[in-house]
Amino acid sequence: MRGYLSHDTVVEVPAAVIWDVYRSLELGRLLNELLQDVIGKIEVVQGDGGVGTILNVTFPPGTPGPSYMKEMITKIDDEMRVKEAEVIEGGDKDLGFVLYRRRLQIIEKDAESCISRSSVEYEIDDKLEDIASQASTKPLEILAEVVGKYLKEKRSSSN
Repeated sequence: MRGYLSHDTVVEVPAAVIWDVYRSLELGRLLNELLQDVIGKIEVVQGDGGVGTILNVTFPPGTPGPSYMKEMITKIDDEMRVKEAEVIEGGDKDLGFVLYRRRLQIIEKDAESCISRSSVEYEIDDKLEDIASQASTKPLEILAEVVGKYLKEKRSSSN
């Protein structure tokens, strides 16, 4: 069984500004600073933030399911402003997903705002169909809202 979920979040920050953060290790640093209690702690296992980088995410205490996941960045497209990562260990893999790919895309709306498109693509054995309902874009939506708000405030305070 295959599935796909997508959600758009309007962010009041220029596309280039938010992409500079999303495409780099700065995103993990910001998540550790702003969302550690919601998403967890992110550590670089190997790599420099580019394709092939492996990240370890330790979920906050009390989070149902697996306590961690490792994901590998599989795509960074600066022209289309797309970043993809696949879970390679723990997390959604431990729940039974054969493939669990997160995708962030930044779409320019106008000079001062953009759309952060969060999507999840997954594959799961047909016998585990009930687990497919656990696939969610919610963590990516929260990421877009919080990072967008942080960058907007940072821009406002520096003007």
